[in-house]
Parts: sequence; structure tokens; C-alpha cells
Amino acid sequence: MVSIVRVHLPSEIPIVGCEITPYVLLRRPDGSATTDDAPESAPVDGCFLRYKWIRIQSDKKVPVCSIHPTEAATLQCLGCLKVKIPVTKSYHCSAKCFADTWQHHRVLHERAANTENGTEEDGSGDHLFGRLPTQSPSTNGPVPIVNPDKNSGETWYEVGRSKTYTPTSDDIGHVLRFECVVVDVDTRIPVGVVSSILTSRVIPAPTPTPRRMIPVVPGGSGAEAIQGGFDMDGRNASVTSMGTFTVLSYNILADTYATNDVYSYCPSWALSWTYRRQNLLREIVGYHADIICLQEVQSNHYEEFFAPELDKHGYQALYKKRTSEYLQIYPGNPNNIDGCATFFRRDRFTHVKKYEVEFNKAAQSLTDAVITAGQKKAALNRLIKDNIALIAVLEAKFGGSPSPDNSGKRQLLCVANTHVNVQQELKDVKLWQVHTLLKGLEKIAVSADIPMLVCGDFNSVPGSAPHTLLALGKIDQMHPDLSIDPLGILRPINKLNHQLCLVSAYSSFARIGGGSYELEQQRRRTDPQTNEPLFTNCTRDFIGTHDYIFYTADSLTVQSLLELVDEESLRKDTALPSPEWSSDHIALLAEFRCKPKLKH
Repeated sequence: MVSIVRVHLPSEIPIVGCEITPYVLLRRPDGSATTDDAPESAPVDGCFLRYKWIRIQSDKKVPVCSIHPTEAATLQCLGCLKVKIPVTKSYHCSAKCFADTWQHHRVLHERAANTENGTEEDGSGDHLFGRLPTQSPSTNGPVPIVNPDKNSGETWYEVGRSKTYTPTSDDIGHVLRFECVVVDVDTRIPVGVVSSILTSRVIPAPTPTPRRMIPVVPGGSGAEAIQGGFDMDGRNASVTSMGTFTVLSYNILADTYATNDVYSYCPSWALSWTYRRQNLLREIVGYHADIICLQEVQSNHYEEFFAPELDKHGYQALYKKRTSEYLQIYPGNPNNIDGCATFFRRDRFTHVKKYEVEFNKAAQSLTDAVITAGQKKAALNRLIKDNIALIAVLEAKFGGSPSPDNSGKRQLLCVANTHVNVQQELKDVKLWQVHTLLKGLEKIAVSADIPMLVCGDFNSVPGSAPHTLLALGKIDQMHPDLSIDPLGILRPINKLNHQLCLVSAYSSFARIGGGSYELEQQRRRTDPQTNEPLFTNCTRDFIGTHDYIFYTADSLTVQSLLELVDEESLRKDTALPSPEWSSDHIALLAEFRCKPKLKH
């Protein structure tokens, strides 16, 4: 007879919107063990498993702190209720919790008030908060079932009958009970005892402070976003104006790299892929970008999650997995290999052509051409790192206007998405990879008069040789990074150039004079020496900028940019990833407009 050996939950903390899949270990009659499911449609040895999920609802519902979701709330911000902010964001576990987060909490009030009537402000600077009254359990929802302990002061509600369950907002503050039992397929009578396990209280999905689009040109279409603000649920989100389009670049942190050893400061439940994938999707979809460039997307996550989920939102997908000559740490599990994924809205663009850049192939060609036979093995060991780039040529629809000058010509756009080698000691390899990509893009530019975007995680700080080459089109011979060139692949130095007229989109915050208070606030979050963001990557071990969106300034103009995150909003006691932000990088989003072509 089949029996249940063990029931285990991958995380004790259930989060709204994140599917829970229990681990059920079965023992067969022959003594072998299996974790395979045994549904009624495919019984095992004449038995199947019957599942049940129960919400255990106390007569006294316990609200959860919006800042520390594992803590019960004791205070409620009355200002939130006044401006109709979702009630779950009004709860705090202590007066200190409320005071510590006030600077960011007040932003929610200001935006909600502006959205409501455009004039309502709480000018006092002092928000009242009250102690929470005892709340009666909700009368809505499923019908109660029998509670074995009638004196417990709890009501049981059956909420699911499948192995998996996704908590809803009705479950917040309540404990869930998972039950499974072996059932005889013929008699349909349970065999043996019911196995069960309890979760901790369900918490809402933590959400970061909304990020707004900041216009960088007078009258830019990002102005609407300053009033409404970016919202995770898509409310009040910025909509691009006619003839403009938005591009998102985001390293989402592949699950294979998101280990508890590396990110010990992040709660294990917030580091789990079942949680992070939903949080990332909610964030990505909430930006409403026309083009999305993601890095560190595992091949199985692309095929099973991102491609189908973003398809539902109107996106077409392209993908390039990293090569695997160097990645010997993944034997037998190719799904763990990540890559670059580019998505674009079908109602705004059509796909024209796809190019794949494999730096391993370029390394082989380079060593064949310039490296002596005795050095080839060492050269390939240094150059072959499995990094790739994905280049997509798209045709813009732009609401029926094929080109900004209404000439009737096709408006093409070239979008490069890349993830450059991470090893900081291999400065020559980073620069060679970037130079190789730029030379490939130059060939495309020669064949077509086409605006270009170069997005990605370049693993290179502002002012480094790769960044300098991208931004200036050349490198000074005295640049310190050039001193590392054991293979001689960077010589002669004057070959390290390109003619693409690239400019970093986020340098617009620093380069443009004047502007609003919001624009000045963003300037304070950029480095005055390089004009780049102070950071796009923030962990306990590193804080700095590795991510960029470069554009060809002779054919595109920046209209607005997603505001930068300040270190204060990441909280003093943490880094990335966190329960709010599910990657160790922040997303970059830029709105562009095509320049009219000059008539000759």
C-alpha cells in the first residue's frame, strides 16, 4: 500500500499571489520512495492522493505590518485612510517602524492626494496614527467547515482542493493548513491517517515605493507620470505619447545565482524563485514598456514563465542563451544556464531580423588570426567566458505613422541586449567583448540608416574602459585599464573606436540644465564626474553602476526617464535583493522619440 512518509513546505511564510507547492514524499509497496504526484487520473498502485487547503481564521484577525510583513501590526496610519491608500499599506508594527519609514511613507500620501484631486496636501507634516481595534472576521468567502477543536476560537474555511494553492488577499493574517491523505481508487475511502502541516500567517506581497517617470525635456510626455506615478498594479501608469516609445533594461538575477550564501541578508522566502518570479513580473509589467531587455533569464524560466506570461500582455519574445563551453558548473542541467531575453509589444513593433553574438566564436576567430599556436590554449582559456549579445531589428508602427517626418518610409530600430563578463580582473576581456559588439553594430548601421539602442549589464563602472569606449567612441592611450592586456588583443590602441554616436540615456539628468524640482532631485542621485547613476547594482559587497541604456543621439532624443532609487529607500538595514525588490539590480527605463530625418 502507498503511504505518506513526509509533508514539507518550501517556505513557511506564504505570500499573497505566490503559489505554494508542498513537498510530499510517498513510499510504494516495494519500499521505494517517490515525490511524484499521484492524482486520481493517474493512480499509483491503486491509490491516489486527496488534497485540501484550509484557512484557519481567528475570531480576532491580526493585520500585518506593511514594512515588516512577518510582524503583526499594532498601529494604523489614519492619513492613509484619509487619502484612500490601500489599507494594507497603512499598518505598522510599532511607532519606531512608522517613524523610520516616514520619509518614504509620506510620498504615498502626496501621490495619492495629487491623484485624487490635484490639490489635497497634508501640510502639517504630522500624520496621526491610531492603535488598531479588534476586527471581526470577514463574512465573505467560502463556507466554514467543521473545526475539530470547538474551543479554539477559530473558524476553518476550505479554500482549495489541489496540491498547490495561491494565497489571496482574503488569507492575509491567517494561518493555512495543508492536508493530504491516500485514497483507494476503487472504494474512494481514505487509507491511513491524514498528513497535515501548518504555515505561518499569510503576508501581503511587499511592494517598493513607486518610481515615477521624470521628463528631461520641456513638455516631455513623462509629465503625466509625475502626477500619477508608476504603480505596481498598472494604475496611473505613464502611457507613451504618439511617436515615442519606452525601453526597459533589467538584470533580474537568475535563480541559480540567488543563493542564501551570497545573499544571506535577504529572507529565504523572499529569495525563493516562486516569490521572486511573481514580484519581478508584477514590476516588469507595471512599467508598460514598449521594449523590454532582460539579462540573467534562465532558459527554463524563459520558456515556462516569462515568454508565456508576457505574451498575455501583448509582448513578442526573442531569446539567446549563453553558450556553455566555459560553464562546467552545470553538468546535466542546461536549464540553469541564463541568457538575454528581449520582448516588444506587438501593437507597436514588428520583428524584422535577429542577430546572435557569441563572444566564444569571436574568441576562436581572434586567436586563429593573431595568437601564436603555443599561446592559443591560454588565450582561449582567458577569452571564452560564454557571454553573448542579442540584437533585434524592429519596425516601428508608432500609431500608424511609419516615420517621424511622415515621409512614408519604414522606421526601423536596432536594439542590442547584452551581459558582459562579470570577472573584474579580466578588464581586457570586458573591453574586447564591448568592442566586438560595437563593431557588429557598426556593420548593421552601414547597411541601414537605423537608430540604435545598446542595453544591458556591462559589469563595468562609469569611467572604465568599456564605458569610455561606449560613451566617447574612443579610449585615451593612458587609460589605466589598458595596462591589463596579456594577450595583446587590445593593440594597436587606436583600433579601439566606433562611429555610432552613442550617449547614455541616464546621463541626461546631469547634462540638461534647469528643470523641475524632481529633475534636480535626480541630479543628486548621479555622479557629477561621469553623469551616470550613483548605482544600479546594490549588494552588501558592492554598490555601483553596471547597467546602461545607450542610444544613438543623432537619431533619437530622450524624453523622460524612470527616476533613480536613492539608497535611503532601500532601507538602512538591507541591500538588494529584498522582499520589495527581487533583483540585486534596479530597472532602467527610458522614453525616446525618433528625430526627423534631414532632407537632402
